[in-house]
Amino acid sequence: MNASIRAISVAGNERTGLSSSATTAAARRCFAARAKKGAGSNKGRGVGEDSDVVPKKQLALSMALKQVEMAYGKGAVMQLGSAEVAKVEVIPTGSLSLDHALGVGGLPRGRVVEVYGPESSGKTTVALHAVAKCQKAGGTAVFIDAEHALDSAYAKAIGVDMTKLYLAQPDNGEQALDIVDTLVKSAAVDMVVVDSVAALVPKAELEGEMGDHHIALQARLMSQALRKLTAILNTTRCTLIFINQIRQKVGVVFGSPDVTSGGMALRFYSSVRLEVRKGQAIKQNGEMVGTKRGVRVLVGVRFFIQGLPRYKVRWPMEKTPVLQGKTNA
Repeated sequence: MNASIRAISVAGNERTGLSSSATTAAARRCFAARAKKGAGSNKGRGVGEDSDVVPKKQLALSMALKQVEMAYGKGAVMQLGSAEVAKVEVIPTGSLSLDHALGVGGLPRGRVVEVYGPESSGKTTVALHAVAKCQKAGGTAVFIDAEHALDSAYAKAIGVDMTKLYLAQPDNGEQALDIVDTLVKSAAVDMVVVDSVAALVPKAELEGEMGDHHIALQARLMSQALRKLTAILNTTRCTLIFINQIRQKVGVVFGSPDVTSGGMALRFYSSVRLEVRKGQAIKQNGEMVGTKRGVRVLVGVRFFIQGLPRYKVRWPMEKTPVLQGKTNA
């Protein structure tokens, strides 16, 4: 650029007879004006793009969106900036402290929830309280009793309307998940409880002999079912609660040896995971009238933006006591 300015200065001196400094200043102003004009004409375009590239891209995008809407319906692809972020719809759990620990006021609609813990820790009790709240709000609830052990008298004492509760006791895991799939697709059910994942026995295992080795049949069954159900749940706004048991890994030196049954898929697809642990007994006049349960809320961290974690529903590891027994009646 400096060489060009010097050449213009020499040519200007020969033609006009102006001084070298005046000619150089004029040349610099000329180059600055040209650079400013070029920047204005290239604004909003990529390097080397023509002026009509952006309109062509917008036209191609609008045509592609129209094709998608014709094939899959309106709203298949949407621009998030054109609509407000919807608040998470919830179903209360029946415990104010647990609703507060969840952060959104209850169990989210259209999501998968896992309730797990050791034996007699209160997993089914937590789920039945949510069923009772769902019924009181005018919703329809279904209980998939894969363990064939639902105590109807206890459920009624908790507050569940047994005359309005739909109950299924499937023979195998495939049948149970097919029932769930059909009910969720109907868009007429607000809550489905599966008790429990460990009792969802694959059909191949039932038809086999005792002692036969079946590698990850239940894990593959759960993974396939969750892949199909997740999108449908979001559309129908149905809450799916899986009650799960825990097992212990062998040879664990550091960390907890506890692991949930049914593979790893459920913990990835769950928006909320509730870990229930048995606590102290509640006594009145020397008589045990209830039990204090400890519930820990776990939700998976999705990703980080500028150092801030983003969660599916709420930040994890909130703890709260839940009372169970005569004091709840």
